[in-house]
Amino acid sequence: MLLAIDAGNTNVVFALVDSGEIRARWRIATDPRRTADEYAVWLSQLLALEGFQIGDVTGVIIATVVPRALHNLQVLSQKYFKTEAVIAGQGGWGFQLDVEEPQNLGADRALNTIAAHARHKGDLIVIDFGTAATFDVVDYTGAYKGG
Repeated sequence: MLLAIDAGNTNVVFALVDSGEIRARWRIATDPRRTADEYAVWLSQLLALEGFQIGDVTGVIIATVVPRALHNLQVLSQKYFKTEAVIAGQGGWGFQLDVEEPQNLGADRALNTIAAHARHKGDLIVIDFGTAATFDVVDYTGAYKGG
């Protein structure tokens, strides 16, 4: 199963995904000082409550807008799940960014627009009410136009 991790400004959300279906989901307050060991203790207990164990996780993907949180999440993946995490956005996003400073596009906003375009072809305005409300525009080709 895949462990998908979304490290946002307010919360880190973990989802256990199997064959495209979310089997379990948990959230914890974002704290860049939280260690891989702390995450592992917390996650192993929650996995057990849902009938899973650490060994059921065969892959990890991380999306983060909190760069300081990334290292410990990568260590979590390596040390406890015995796998290198895929980091969302490394190597590009796979779609056109029609903006002046594409490096400033956060992983959360990029993934929101990718998911929206995958579900609803056409010109879209994607709204996310997270820590901050964001509005992003993607055109019918899937190109990110700005926000």
